[in-house]
Amino acid sequence: MKKTVKDCDLKGKRVLLRADYNVPMDQEGNITEYMRIEESIPTLKYILGQGASIIILTHLGRPKGKRVPSMSTRPLVNALKKYLDCDVFFAEDLLSNETKALCDGLKPGQVVVGENVRFYPEEEANDDDFAKRLASLGDVYVNEAFSVDHRSHASTVGIPKYLPGYMGLLLEKEIHALNKVLEDPERPLAAIIGGAKISDKIKILSKLLPIVDKLFIGGGMANTFLAAQGHDMQSSLVEEDKIAMAKEILEGEYAKKIFLPIDVMAAAAFDNAAEHKAVSLDGVPKDWQVLDIGPETMSFFEQELVSVKTILWNGPMGVFEMSNFAEGTKAVAKAVAASPAYSVVGGGDSSAAIRSVGMEDGIDHISTGGGASLKFLEGKVLPGIAACCD
Repeated sequence: MKKTVKDCDLKGKRVLLRADYNVPMDQEGNITEYMRIEESIPTLKYILGQGASIIILTHLGRPKGKRVPSMSTRPLVNALKKYLDCDVFFAEDLLSNETKALCDGLKPGQVVVGENVRFYPEEEANDDDFAKRLASLGDVYVNEAFSVDHRSHASTVGIPKYLPGYMGLLLEKEIHALNKVLEDPERPLAAIIGGAKISDKIKILSKLLPIVDKLFIGGGMANTFLAAQGHDMQSSLVEEDKIAMAKEILEGEYAKKIFLPIDVMAAAAFDNAAEHKAVSLDGVPKDWQVLDIGPETMSFFEQELVSVKTILWNGPMGVFEMSNFAEGTKAVAKAVAASPAYSVVGGGDSSAAIRSVGMEDGIDHISTGGGASLKFLEGKVLPGIAACCD
């Protein structure tokens, strides 16, 4: 376990903090979802309470090394002022003399928000000189950006080469929650895995099957498993080259742990307005496609989840962005939130589903990481975490 920010004497220090404030904004630049900001506030308040100042590095969107005005982090200044009773400044150019002077002159209790670190091509290239120049802005480095820790970027693995590094409280919380599921779960342990393709989740399935007691599969990836059972999925998304693999899994030593849909929601086209109806596994109309689990499956999954003591959920049960095919994901969200089991939810759509039904309080941990959560669950070492205080 890495050292956390609580293991460091912060008084009078300038803390260079890598956050993930990649939050959604509307066309006017207004933030529409504050979860990632809110999750970091305890760390910010702790650092400020110890008599330190903070320089925040974060990204927004994928500007690919160019300055894109709509992806500026400037709106974060007013957002943070809502949560922090202190001065919050904006640094327009991370490498300018003005920014260096601003950071050098910070007083305890003050905060600087740096411009989008991905405006600089050196960030994703993990340029050593860029990392060194960023490091010169602070005295201590704190990693609070779990969702990008699977990336070997200058702000995640470069800076810790030049500054003592510590985990933020959110990063510590993320690791603790996922480790609790993987290493010390109260049993029975259930995993619910969704998403479009087996190829995206096969490493997670391989990791989880030996350790879970129940594995529920939904989303587009379930189509391939159903096809492997001999069901005609018509025009549904099916990875033909993965059918043999799916069949091998279904006939393997962990077959009894696997729970697949028993009915599906099919549609005439990949369109929210398309004709759609719940059908049996062998009743998908010609040329239609499966876009969600069916109502019988929702009840079946819910009943099977009643007796479990730990739940890990990653990935939607259907095409969640279309309202007519979001019901399966919402039903699972309600079942997980209502369960007394220890629950960890990861992935953007899964997290969005929990929020859409207003049941966040029923979840023990909602991860801020998408790709990072997947890599962690696969058993991969995340570069950003490995670099922190090595």
